[in-house]
Amino acid sequence: MKVRLLDIAHARSGDKGDTANVGVIALHDEWYPILVRYVTRERVAEHFRDVIKGRVERFELPNLFALNFLLHGALGGGGTVTLRTDAQAKVYSSATLRLVIEVPDVEANALKLPEYEP
Repeated sequence: MKVRLLDIAHARSGDKGDTANVGVIALHDEWYPILVRYVTRERVAEHFRDVIKGRVERFELPNLFALNFLLHGALGGGGTVTLRTDAQAKVYSSATLRLVIEVPDVEANALKLPEYEP
C-alpha cells in the first residue's frame, strides 16, 4: 500500500550552515516503527536527489517517536551566502512530508494506515 508521510507524520526543519535538518515525528506512537523501517536514508536521498548535493544522514529518536535527517549540501552554501529563496530550510519539512512510502498491505491494514491515492 502507498502511504504518504503527510498522513502519518508531521515534520520540522531548519538550517545549520549548508545543511538542512529535518525532523519527522509519527502522528501516533504505534506508527513510529513504520517510519523506522520505510523512511530510510536512501529513500530520503532519492526523494531529494535533484535538490541536495551532499549525503543524507539519519538518526533515530525512539523516545520522541521521531527520525532526524541531515541533508548536507542542501542550501547552496548556507543562509548568509545562498541566493535560494529558502535559505533557512523551512520548506524541507513540507517537501519531506510529500514522500510516499510502500508498506506491505498486511502491515498497513493492521495499523490502519491511510492509503495514499494520487
